[in-house]
Amino acid sequence: MRKVLVMLAQGCEEIEAVTASRAGIEVTSAGLDDLPVLASRGVMLLADTTLDLAQHQDFDMIVLPGGQPGTDNLKADKRLTALLQQMAQREKYLAAICAAPSVLAAAGLLDGRKATCYPTCLDGYPKVNLQTAAVTEDGKIITSRGPGTAMDFALTLVERLVGKTKRLEVEAGLVR
Repeated sequence: MRKVLVMLAQGCEEIEAVTASRAGIEVTSAGLDDLPVLASRGVMLLADTTLDLAQHQDFDMIVLPGGQPGTDNLKADKRLTALLQQMAQREKYLAAICAAPSVLAAAGLLDGRKATCYPTCLDGYPKVNLQTAAVTEDGKIITSRGPGTAMDFALTLVERLVGKTKRLEVEAGLVR
């Protein structure tokens, strides 16, 4: 079974944090610490584990939800930066939505690559080949624009991890 780590930080965007939990993929959520996560719209989220514990497990993908100040909190965490760089070296999937592609950019993982994000979030990163598509893929890096593209993003993640047939099955069940 494919394993995905969804990082939760104080102030993350709720929709983006939970849409990846479908399709029989083992999803583990991890907080930067062991506190409940107060998301950007006031919803309280409880992570399955902490980054300290999760960073020693093997995952096929890491998903970074956006939102503020969640993205800034993810970007400031050196443990997460190191984990993202290790995952990239091991050719594992990295996925980020909304403002969170800036976390990948700050880690040097989007230099020379195509990516999309919430408008202006990658403006300070001139080495990124900025796109406007709802979802952009460049190798094993998948980025998306924001809450309105969260379902497209999640379905793309499902397709990459478990195939197009499973994506279509999940999408049909969503009555999209």
